[in-house]
Amino acid sequence: MIRLLIADDHKLFRDGLRRILEMEEDLVVVGEASDGEEACRMAASLRPDVVLMDINMPTVNGVEATECIVRTVPDCRVIILSIHDDEAYVYRALSGGAKGYLLKEMDSDELIEAVRTVARGEAYIHPRVTNKVLDQLRRLREGRTPLADDGAMAPLNEEMVARFRQLTSREREVLQLLAEGKSNRQIGEALFISEKTVKNHVSNIFQKLGVDDRTQAVVLAIKHGWVRI
Repeated sequence: MIRLLIADDHKLFRDGLRRILEMEEDLVVVGEASDGEEACRMAASLRPDVVLMDINMPTVNGVEATECIVRTVPDCRVIILSIHDDEAYVYRALSGGAKGYLLKEMDSDELIEAVRTVARGEAYIHPRVTNKVLDQLRRLREGRTPLADDGAMAPLNEEMVARFRQLTSREREVLQLLAEGKSNRQIGEALFISEKTVKNHVSNIFQKLGVDDRTQAVVLAIKHGWVRI
């Protein structure tokens, strides 16, 4: 079972999340917090696997609460819930230790996928937010702000070339679509394959490139010019 803590100052929203989450056999909500300070205390006592954290809350905001939880309960993973898709909010949340960033306009399927993905130790960022982050990387590269220690593009050493060459043509297609901010479901629709097959391809990409999640895979691919952006 994946044990969840919901932190949001709107009870109606918390109730809605609980109903959606507890329809799944592998998910259980073990607590609810109405502000960041309460979320920190409850995370320390309940030790949930995943916290769904509103970014804007009274007393202690979601980013500050995330930093507290990551520091005191390192095995707990946090998904930020926000109405903001601005990259400044995303960077702030991820810098605070969040493993996921979801917009509150998400549908229930995306919420469930995000929870399961983050519970596995991977990152999950809303596709529209991913595009914002990628736009920032594009601007960095076009402005020749270094993405690597010695220039705007990371050097293609033999090890990195060997890693990329391990990818099949289909895995390279999937990597390109990941870089475009597509979800697993959208990738499956674009390539006419099942979502399960997409997940297998994504897992293979992570293993071959030596990364832990899709964000790391995309950043690595952009750095080395493996995808079109």
